[in-house]
Amino acid sequence: MKIESVNVTVFQYPTRRVSDSAGHSHPGAESLAKMAMLTITADDGTKGYSFAPPEVVRPFVVNTFFRKVLVGQDPFNRERIWQDLVHWQRGSAHQLTERALSFVEQALWDLMGRKLNMPVYKLLGGFRDKVPAYGSTMCGDDLKGGLSTPEEYAAFAETLVARGYKAIKLHTWMPPVSFAPNPKMDIKACAAVREAVGPDIDLMIDGYHWYSRTEALWIGKELEKLNFAWFEEPMEEDSMSSYAWLAENLSIPVIGPESFGGKHHSRADWVKAGACDILRAGANGVGGITPTMKVAALAESFGMDCEVHGNGAASLAVVGAIRNCRWYERGLLHPFLDYDEPAAYLNTIVDPMDADGFVHLPQGPGLGEDINFAYIEANTVSHD
Repeated sequence: MKIESVNVTVFQYPTRRVSDSAGHSHPGAESLAKMAMLTITADDGTKGYSFAPPEVVRPFVVNTFFRKVLVGQDPFNRERIWQDLVHWQRGSAHQLTERALSFVEQALWDLMGRKLNMPVYKLLGGFRDKVPAYGSTMCGDDLKGGLSTPEEYAAFAETLVARGYKAIKLHTWMPPVSFAPNPKMDIKACAAVREAVGPDIDLMIDGYHWYSRTEALWIGKELEKLNFAWFEEPMEEDSMSSYAWLAENLSIPVIGPESFGGKHHSRADWVKAGACDILRAGANGVGGITPTMKVAALAESFGMDCEVHGNGAASLAVVGAIRNCRWYERGLLHPFLDYDEPAAYLNTIVDPMDADGFVHLPQGPGLGEDINFAYIEANTVSHD
């Protein structure tokens, strides 16, 4: 069995998510957005799929790296293919990003699962068939009735608990919101949510990512009083020493790194430096499912949890395959959006949640995405 082709289909679909001037997602008027479907095809006709923004898998990346490495390879030599791509990364002048690497590797896992008629999480090890989810909110905004005040965060938290969530993570306000960043507003929102949901719901915060050490320390001390479960990315993650200092001075668990590159290598440095109490890696941003599994094994070796960052089929597959992850991140959520409504290019969402707050791992072959191929074909903008 050999890989015969690697192709990209760019298509349009309607969305009610818009980005502000800093790139944060919020509800808005319906518009058309573009998505790319990456398809890896083997010589027996088996295909694997993944979805990414078109700019991540643009033609230069596909032609120069993906096709050069993958075509002619046995797709089941997954580790060798991944290592070859990582080798090309070094000389790519940062063109082969870790997000691009993540999506081509996801399609490879999907192909293997479809060939074997097995879900990817079972190929990875298959630890569990369901996982509790935490509701992960969008960033704060200035939309009346949305997430513009601490009281609105509290009201939305009550809605999430009624839906079945046993844990909630707040993303607080960031520029261009006029008063952001503001540690006191962050804590007002956290306090309002704690009062609204009571002591038995786990709460987390992912705040403004460029607070100073003193601001982060003050927020952390206030979160300790509110019995929050973890404190995520309050400072620039390039400064590992700042996180080591913060973790040493707080009793609340510090989690990270989230957006920092370096795959499992950088996470090993964070563990050694004592820069976090919980490790963080996401299959969409750290180089794929493969390095996320490596991070999870690294964390387990030190008796640490590895909380997988982000939603979606690939991250869910990893969560289903490992023991040392408490939650699946479900979101981003907002009072004005229905998370359970699938995007037009999917027939169903990959992570439906039951009334008790559990997401059940998809049992279909591959990553388990129920793709609406007819819709994609009818709305295709370009083929590569």
